[in-house]
Amino acid sequence: MKNNANISDSEWEIMNVIWKNPNCTAQEIIEQLKDTSKWKPKTIKTLIRRLIDKKIVGFEPYGREYKYFSLVNEDECRKSESVSFLHRVYSGSLKSMLLNIMEEENLSEEEIEELKSILNERK
Repeated sequence: MKNNANISDSEWEIMNVIWKNPNCTAQEIIEQLKDTSKWKPKTIKTLIRRLIDKKIVGFEPYGREYKYFSLVNEDECRKSESVSFLHRVYSGSLKSMLLNIMEEENLSEEEIEELKSILNERK
């Protein structure tokens, strides 16, 4: 998935709705976001249009409306964004990112053990 590095934070919110509700209408997206954002319907429709232009969201006619669906796999999109973030912010150094996070967050013993387990599996 190449395009997701261009997805803005606002567009991610739209994508999260679409991933959870495939083939939803603009009105359904607006309804899902009404309690968590202060965006006007026109703003949401603009964000949907941007995602269509980026070929991240597709649509098909449904009566007088459109049904919107993702053209990208959610997991692939998140993985690609993680790699993009790693390169953009930490110059590709996973070690630097992990050290920074570990310094800022109080990890529980369970989380530490889980991380050790994941690292041991990768050996």
